[in-house]
Amino acid sequence: MTSTDRLRLVETLLITAAAVWGVGTGLLIPRAAYRLALPPGEPWRTTCPAGHPLAGIGHGWLGRASCACGNGHGPSTPVTAAAAAAICAALAAATGARPELMVWLLLVPAGVLLAAVDVAVHRLPDVLTLPLAVATPVPLGGAALLPGAGGSWTHALLGALALTACCVMLFLTHPRGLGFGDVKLAPALGAVLGWYGWDILIVGTFAGFLLSALYGIGLLLTRRAGRTTAVPFGPFSLAGALLGVLLGTCIR
Repeated sequence: MTSTDRLRLVETLLITAAAVWGVGTGLLIPRAAYRLALPPGEPWRTTCPAGHPLAGIGHGWLGRASCACGNGHGPSTPVTAAAAAAICAALAAATGARPELMVWLLLVPAGVLLAAVDVAVHRLPDVLTLPLAVATPVPLGGAALLPGAGGSWTHALLGALALTACCVMLFLTHPRGLGFGDVKLAPALGAVLGWYGWDILIVGTFAGFLLSALYGIGLLLTRRAGRTTAVPFGPFSLAGALLGVLLGTCIR
């Protein structure tokens, strides 16, 4: 086996392992998404709409959102598993064996969960966004100490501060266009995008706003929404961050 063949084998195994991780974590998302998909101020769900308790691993937080009535609740398990697997595989293929790949793979389940909740109730819960504000820069600091890292921890910290400041100003000037949950998510997204530099931070942030605008225009053209209809921004900002990371790994 030549060195090229060995390299291809390693890449294939890495992508396969990432996809398996995505499937495994994606299968655990639906119950948490169902429990968290509530308006602010209401306690997290512990039962189905019929009143049956949600039993399962992780104190009822992980796995399929099923109950005694046999019905599933929340997002589709195959959809969350497929989405997480596809994202993890794409990140592994683009990033390769760089140390930051482990950070990206750890963040994917949280991102899919946040997107699922935001789509359901237009909310990004503090129980997810606030820990991510800390949980994202810290492991990136560890990745920066390892050989082969493709980014800068300093840039990640500055990116987190810069994007947060921008989102705070947007929220204060146009609160109907950007929710406070999006502001709380900004530190994590800024750190992820800033890791690869200011250009990737700008591109990834712009991509999120562009995707959100295109979605809103599509709703208007198909008459599925009006000018004042609220659109969840979280899934699009997360998608923009993903595109930024994929681009960053290609040019760094």
